[in-house]
Amino acid sequence: MPRSPLALAALASAAVPGLDVYDVLRSPHSDADFDVVIVKDGTGTRWVVRAPRRAAAGAALEAERSLLKALGRAHDTGLLSFDVPRPRGAVQMEPVTDGRAIVYSEVAGAPLVLSRLEPGPGLTAGVGRAIAEIHELPPSLVEDEGLPTYDADEYRQRRLSELDTGMQTGKVPPRLADRWEQQLENVAWWRFEPTVVHGDLGEHQVMVSGDGVRGIVDWMDARVADPADDLAWLVAAAPDDILDSIMEAYRLKRRETRDPHLLDRARLSSEMALLRWLMYGVRTDNADVIADGEGMLADLETMLFDQDDAAQ
Repeated sequence: MPRSPLALAALASAAVPGLDVYDVLRSPHSDADFDVVIVKDGTGTRWVVRAPRRAAAGAALEAERSLLKALGRAHDTGLLSFDVPRPRGAVQMEPVTDGRAIVYSEVAGAPLVLSRLEPGPGLTAGVGRAIAEIHELPPSLVEDEGLPTYDADEYRQRRLSELDTGMQTGKVPPRLADRWEQQLENVAWWRFEPTVVHGDLGEHQVMVSGDGVRGIVDWMDARVADPADDLAWLVAAAPDDILDSIMEAYRLKRRETRDPHLLDRARLSSEMALLRWLMYGVRTDNADVIADGEGMLADLETMLFDQDDAAQ
């Protein structure tokens, strides 16, 4: 059962000594795994409270908490120009098997709106630089926290395994499956240097103010893997001129630039995100998610192969 906002506010007061909750605001970030609220104290300071709904989510929350401390130090020493949520306290919940609720200081800024970006310098270039800063972090920062680490071929094999599992459901359009399999088996695409990746990057995770990126949130899927994954949302949604400006700033900030198939893999990652959504529905036996996933895959197949037919 979801916990009420008032119950989460009480957990925040227990987790952070001296925190006097003045107001409770619902957060758009609650989902099947976490209850999330924003609380305000008497000074107007806002705090984020996240409570896991099951044991596996609790373990992931603890891993993120440890990583956020390391990322906070990276910001304080100048490795990152943007901030991250800072864990300020934790409290054990009932039932104890669910783990602990974590309280964070809220990152300043508002979520990025991709449609409002303009090509050129300023915020658009700032997004590219911020993503590059993530990819320039030392992999040991993630490895030392026990988070997943893959080399290039391991990651390619992981994607192939995802595709095989999806095909076994019979719900993946055959032409899409063939397209993805060919791209995954093209080893020339998969000669990349693994980097630290956020793993779930999108508009809602990038907090901005004025012309700058102020913070990046939701680091629970961080790992050492393919940098293309952090560009998938941009390849899928950004207009070409915006993507060009972001990638120009990104490449200028990166030391490792010899990756000619970076955007090819990003496009593949954006397409296979629909497969992962479908498989989430299959794993949780959620008929609505399964239907949604099947519909999106069918639409993607139509779009991709109608384009191919029109080009011939």
